[in-house]
Amino acid sequence: MAINVVMPKLGMAMKEGTVSVWNKKVGDPVQKGELIASINSEKIEMEIESPGEGILLEIAVEEGKGVPPGTPIAYIGQPDEKVVSGGAQEEAAASIAAEPETAAPASTPVKESPLPARTSAGKVKISPVARKMAAEANLDIGTLSGTGPGGRITKEDVQTALENVSQESMPEPSEQKGNAAKTSTEQLSRPLAGMRKVIAERMHSSLQNSAQLTIHMKADITELKNLQTQSAEPVKRRFGEKLTLTDFITRAAILALQAHPLMNSALKNDSIQENTNVHLGMAVALEKGLVVPVIKDAGNLSLSQLSASIREMAKKARENQLGSEEMTGSTFTITNLGQYGVEHFTPILNPPEAGILGVGAAEDQPVYRGESLERRSILPLSLTFDHRLVDGAPAAIFLREIKGYLEEPFSMLV
Repeated sequence: MAINVVMPKLGMAMKEGTVSVWNKKVGDPVQKGELIASINSEKIEMEIESPGEGILLEIAVEEGKGVPPGTPIAYIGQPDEKVVSGGAQEEAAASIAAEPETAAPASTPVKESPLPARTSAGKVKISPVARKMAAEANLDIGTLSGTGPGGRITKEDVQTALENVSQESMPEPSEQKGNAAKTSTEQLSRPLAGMRKVIAERMHSSLQNSAQLTIHMKADITELKNLQTQSAEPVKRRFGEKLTLTDFITRAAILALQAHPLMNSALKNDSIQENTNVHLGMAVALEKGLVVPVIKDAGNLSLSQLSASIREMAKKARENQLGSEEMTGSTFTITNLGQYGVEHFTPILNPPEAGILGVGAAEDQPVYRGESLERRSILPLSLTFDHRLVDGAPAAIFLREIKGYLEEPFSMLV
């Protein structure tokens, strides 16, 4: 009896999964445990293995199509075997759910050296997306080195190889000068899929379905940085880690949200829904895109607990260990581009939230305080809000509240 390959459930909150790429075609032989497809849900990408051995009889869900978890996406059996469909299929004892393979870390702090991309049996270890890209470009995968776990070839490895081939095929400058009319520009084309596709769709939908306005303000965080320095060693001795500026900024935003609940609301079905709890989204940049892990009930956490939660969520995000339920349900989001030297910018709302706070790079600047000119540390803040929910004046008051906490940091400790 044919074996069902079903869309796995990647988290409690998962409602739909999408097939990113098929690694096999109908009629291809497959071995148990062999990678046959790549799937994604929200911003999670996973690869699935064949639950049995045989022939890929049918692909029920094409690439790019989304279906609920538990839906059969393919069938594996013996040649000329008929596929059981409908209710009989669900009752078949041989129906086995495909288990997702542990995904490779989306980002690692240290770039690993390329490793041989072969198993002990001589098979090339390569992800389905990378294999498809290499096949389309007529690239011999046996010549590639993998930088993924265990030397596995990733799509980034294929892209690097294609870029190197493109550069090697370009004529020398002198040859280009004499044969300008004969040269052409080579372009690498790849489908918009997986995490990148999810981000593109969500950002476009956000801009199309809300009235977004961004306001800017600067906070003098000189006293806050002094407090951070003074508390560093005692806090580390007691809690194991120092408090960061991000911890204090997050705490300030939470306190401001509790004082201004409209900024913690959402517009759903022509109704304004004010959230009683603050579920804070913290944007984390990865090599493949952006994820927003959510700290649930952040308003109930102490500063040290909040700091620990931020570190834990960021670590899980970078190691691709977040479940879909850990990336849903946020009521307000913070995104920080300060580490990249960005000052003011325009964050895009994370729907259906009413606001998102953008944090820029703090810089020392000369500031007049009365008649004296002093060196002060100034932090740029950018607040994007949905003008359908919040007007400019209330939004400005909310941002000023955050600024007040940052400029009087001891008020966050009481």
